[in-house]
Amino acid sequence: MAGKLHFSLVSPEREVFAGLVDQVDAPGVEGDFGVLAAHAPFMTALREGAVTVIDGGSRRVFSVRGGFADVTPTGLTILAEAASEVAAA
Repeated sequence: MAGKLHFSLVSPEREVFAGLVDQVDAPGVEGDFGVLAAHAPFMTALREGAVTVIDGGSRRVFSVRGGFADVTPTGLTILAEAASEVAAA
């Protein structure tokens, strides 16, 4: 693993989350997936579900409804049709 992952979660209204994290788990249309730093690039459509952001011992959970996830060499961007935070621990 190569350090932290830059993650951005964006809805049509605003940027819901942006920061450096350890891992993001998301609901792809072909199944759930996880992304760590230095992940191979890919793009996928999202289904309705939970996006879990893990950083150290903390977890934040966001509810998303549709959209796309784009993994690039610089990080992960999720463009969601709707997104809101549902839990932080």
